[in-house]
Amino acid sequence: MREQAASDDQVARRIRQARETLKAFEASDSDLPRELVASDSSKGVEAPPLEHPIPAEAVKIGLPPIDQLELGTMPLVNVFSKRRSRRLFSDAWLSLEELSYLCWAVAGVHTVAPRNLWSMRTAPSRGGRHPFETYLVVERVTGVTPGIYRYSALHHQLVLVREEPGICMRLSERAVQGFVQQCAVLFVWTVVPYRSEWKYSFAGAKEIAIDIGHYCQNLYLAAESIGAGTCALAAYDQETLDKTLGVDGDDEFTIYVSPVGKIEI
Repeated sequence: MREQAASDDQVARRIRQARETLKAFEASDSDLPRELVASDSSKGVEAPPLEHPIPAEAVKIGLPPIDQLELGTMPLVNVFSKRRSRRLFSDAWLSLEELSYLCWAVAGVHTVAPRNLWSMRTAPSRGGRHPFETYLVVERVTGVTPGIYRYSALHHQLVLVREEPGICMRLSERAVQGFVQQCAVLFVWTVVPYRSEWKYSFAGAKEIAIDIGHYCQNLYLAAESIGAGTCALAAYDQETLDKTLGVDGDDEFTIYVSPVGKIEI
């Protein structure tokens, strides 16, 4: 009983610490020296790129332009009423047009400011910084070889990371929940913290936590509108997913995961 009580106290203490850390982002920084809280933006440092550059030798897949698609026409009130976390997927394939629509719904670009200062997209982000990269672990998408891709929102195309058939099955055994093996494509978002820190210094951490929710909710609604579904996952093996994507786990790391597949209607 004593051991259990001690364990409960430790958990409660960690919860309090987490709450205090979160609230601290809203606290006044007036008691700190200005040079410690000033952002690189305020110091005149050049803004970091809005997304990773595409290597010249990279294999790229152009996605069908959004204005040429006839998808997502379901009335919004119906989409809201249908929205659920879906964990059962059929073995149907997604079309390239459907994948194009989902990617654009998550992070599609409307406007880009000069000097990488900000971009306006389908999802909001404080300061227009959008510190995320969208990776796609593809299993069943027409015309796309199974493997890992990165979505270039600025160019609306897929950039091949590597081909790897059966990767969702392997990830479901080592890094994420088992039902992921049934999905057609696994959306994995990484964060590049400095894109927010450049403008907001340490307060960027809270903006990141808020903004990633906008991305995933857009995916939920877009998926429902085409007879597909998703289920956001925050429980995953950090090291395995970071290594799988080829990110360093420090300057870029996995922050959210969401499998997508067709559902039985």
